[in-house]
Amino acid sequence: MTSQRVFAGVAAVSVMGLVVAGGVLSCQELRDAARMDRANLAAEQVKAAVGVRGIAANDGSAALWQSLVKLRTRASLMMIVAHPDDEDGGMLTYEARGQGAHVAMLTLTRGEGGQNLMSADFDDALGLVRTQELLAAGRYMGIDQMWGTEVDFGFSKTKEEALENWGHDRVLYDAVRAVRLYRPLVVTAVFVGGITDGHGQHQVSGEMAQEVFDAAGDPKVFPDQIAAGLMPWSPLKVYAREPFFSVTSKGMYDYATGKYAPARFYNYVTKEWTTETPKANVTVPEGEYSPVLGMTYLQFARMGLGLQKSQNGGMGIPAAGRFDVAYHRYASRVKTGEEEKSFFDGVDVTLTGMSSLAPGETTFLKQDLAKIDGLVGQAVGVYKIAAPEKTAPFLRDGLKATDELIAKVEGSGLTDREKYDLLHELRVKRVQFNDAIVQALGLSLRAQVAGKADNGPFARFGDGSDTFVTAVPGQSFGVQIRVANGSKVPVTLKGAGLASNAGATFDDAGAKAEGKSVVSGEACDASFQVKLPEDAKVTRPPFTRPGIEQSYYDVADPAMRNASLPLPALTAWVTLDYDGVEVKLGQEVQTLHRVTGQGTVYEPLVVAPAISVAVSPSAGVVPLTEKTLMVSAKVKSNVKGAATGTVKLELPKGWTASPEKAEFSLAKDGDSVDVPFVVTPGKMAEKAYTMTAVARYGGKEYREGYKTVGYAGLLPANLYRPATYRARGADVKVAPGLKVGYLPGTGDEVQASLENLGVHATTLTMGDVAAGKLSGYDVVVLGVRAYAAHPGLAAANGQLLQYAKNGGVVIVQYNTSNFDYGPYPYSLGDAEKVVDEKAPVRLVVPDSPVLSWPNKITERDFDGWVEERGHGFMGTWDAQYVAPLETHDPGQDPQKGGLLVAKTGKGAYVYVALALYRELPEGVPGAYRLFANLLSLGKSGAAK
Repeated sequence: MTSQRVFAGVAAVSVMGLVVAGGVLSCQELRDAARMDRANLAAEQVKAAVGVRGIAANDGSAALWQSLVKLRTRASLMMIVAHPDDEDGGMLTYEARGQGAHVAMLTLTRGEGGQNLMSADFDDALGLVRTQELLAAGRYMGIDQMWGTEVDFGFSKTKEEALENWGHDRVLYDAVRAVRLYRPLVVTAVFVGGITDGHGQHQVSGEMAQEVFDAAGDPKVFPDQIAAGLMPWSPLKVYAREPFFSVTSKGMYDYATGKYAPARFYNYVTKEWTTETPKANVTVPEGEYSPVLGMTYLQFARMGLGLQKSQNGGMGIPAAGRFDVAYHRYASRVKTGEEEKSFFDGVDVTLTGMSSLAPGETTFLKQDLAKIDGLVGQAVGVYKIAAPEKTAPFLRDGLKATDELIAKVEGSGLTDREKYDLLHELRVKRVQFNDAIVQALGLSLRAQVAGKADNGPFARFGDGSDTFVTAVPGQSFGVQIRVANGSKVPVTLKGAGLASNAGATFDDAGAKAEGKSVVSGEACDASFQVKLPEDAKVTRPPFTRPGIEQSYYDVADPAMRNASLPLPALTAWVTLDYDGVEVKLGQEVQTLHRVTGQGTVYEPLVVAPAISVAVSPSAGVVPLTEKTLMVSAKVKSNVKGAATGTVKLELPKGWTASPEKAEFSLAKDGDSVDVPFVVTPGKMAEKAYTMTAVARYGGKEYREGYKTVGYAGLLPANLYRPATYRARGADVKVAPGLKVGYLPGTGDEVQASLENLGVHATTLTMGDVAAGKLSGYDVVVLGVRAYAAHPGLAAANGQLLQYAKNGGVVIVQYNTSNFDYGPYPYSLGDAEKVVDEKAPVRLVVPDSPVLSWPNKITERDFDGWVEERGHGFMGTWDAQYVAPLETHDPGQDPQKGGLLVAKTGKGAYVYVALALYRELPEGVPGAYRLFANLLSLGKSGAAK
């Protein structure tokens, strides 16, 4: 008879084998330690593999050599940056993979305010995309990652604007917590904290890297962190990369404003100003060739950077050759020269250097550390790429010696602080020993949801049948695990189990495999039957915010602050006995499905509600003259089988919907349906109204839904939102009977938002444009960055211009880079953005048709905008264009290139860089009124 075991996250250490390295601790101590750092941000616990397809350099003999280098040093470093893709990847890769340093990066934001070349995900959805992209890039760099709670609210031109939105102490809190968790010897930054950094958020990251140098070690700074179990930590040195823009006779160049300022640099540690440009103290040879990687460190890092496709669309790899990057030292607690060979000059980063953490201990510490170092040295001495297992006996002894030393430290008379500091570094070393043994013996673990049994003649050539991707509360399913040994050295399966952050239980059938020997080239299989409770916790980001007006995230669980993503729903763990030492392996349980062109796609299992209900877009306007409006609720089923239920709208008082309640019937998992409602408003006014879609299935109500964000090749993530529609009554009119064609760009919700105006746009394809099939439309609108999204659009541009000459209206939303496709010349400027969403807007040509019909545009129409005024403003243009608006950031030259209108033949051409694609989905009335005028331009007579 099998037993039921319940696992709640990483607290389930007694069976699943996830331990805080440090010898034999009681279960309660293990649980306490796991709760304190459930996200393993301190890197003191063995990490579970996230996916199946890894990077070759992270496995086998290549990975083992890198682990051996790590085991011989206690060097540790943290870089602090503002956004994904800000990082100095070449430096991080050189330090982590070449020098063996224990390396982490704190990224303050998730890049929510960036652009998106790959999908229609913006704001928080884009933040999740860029989080996954940077995590993927980090696997190339070989680093650990943490995050701030700050939100990238768009381009900020000054540090003061960024801090006004975030709050200085919030940012410093995140940085101090990260440093106290990871305890790096050195802190580095890409930015210096001044205007040569450009972007104001860049400047904040540079400032915080220096401020945390002293703040993290002061117990009076954020004492709640100390009360929660963290200890102060004082890094020994702090550096920042030399400024991007050199000082010239004009002064310092600020690319955020396009202006020069007097040369002044501030040291946030010493609180001193200087007019001297920071000089190089350390030069990092990022172009150095690594025989282990088969390329330079910079090249390897660029492979990771190329995965951040939402911003760069994919990148090439630079040619090999020298590539040095200079860093300036801002403070040091150790004596060192002005010219240094590395960040760690003056710091004893040998293993015996750990004894400096407890300088009064002379009886065992340094001696035991020397013993461990000697064992690693012996492993290095016998290392052979074709026989990595020769290192295993010495690694085994090193792990034993580390466990023994951990036990000695815990039982010693050292102070609590000394124990804390030593145990942190020793536990990190224990994880590295564990990983090195796994690599030396070629051990591997595969864990995946059990699909339909395939016993056909070709089954042995596959990797299993397709499975579901999403589990739901109350569901039962099987999980299969396989442990393989690639070496000739036998190991014994000591324990196997599952850990669930969703509250799952499982039948412990895997115990039958315990005690089995796993020998050369053989595998050991085990299976489990998993049951999710009816109240299972869904897999959702631990960070949320009520709306984009708030420039930071709320994190309900303090332990998840600084974490990348939610904890996995289900993780498989095995404990193997190798000649008397325990070795751990883990993998997030995978789902698999086949996609043509990609092959088998593996994704970690997630838990989601049985029914997801959403209203998209989540905000809009209701014209005051509207008698009825259409609201559609999208209902998606994750039920494994048929699902029938009802959905209704909760409406403002006096409003009605037809039907009052609608039934839905979905045949299988993954099916969805749009349920339309005709809503009749009560008396309308220019104010906000809220409607909520409520689905009912299986006796439960569902009031929220999720959107799976990302794109092919990137691990997906689910973003949850209440199923609400925020409507605002608006005095907006549009020309009747408009026929609009919309060519989507890189992703936006403009086309869907036009439904609020009663405009049902037809989606165009590149084939339509290239063939000139446009004559049936009054207006053709190009989505955001359409020329980047469609490489063939430039060649087909003549069709658009001919359509306009024939009497149509072409509306082009913002583009970037080399862009000159209008009927008359224009060009983008250097300061082509206005980032202050409250920047005054002046009506230069108030009688222009786009400002006067059918809606009279006033300065009031620019109230309530979000994130920015616009991006991609034109810098110069032909006199045939009319620029009816002007706006600019404080200190910026007037910007008139955000809206250009020109007659061409019988029609008109419009270029609009104003951020309508951000404003319309947020229900900004003035944006709707302006866009309605643009759409109506051909009916106004002005284009004729």
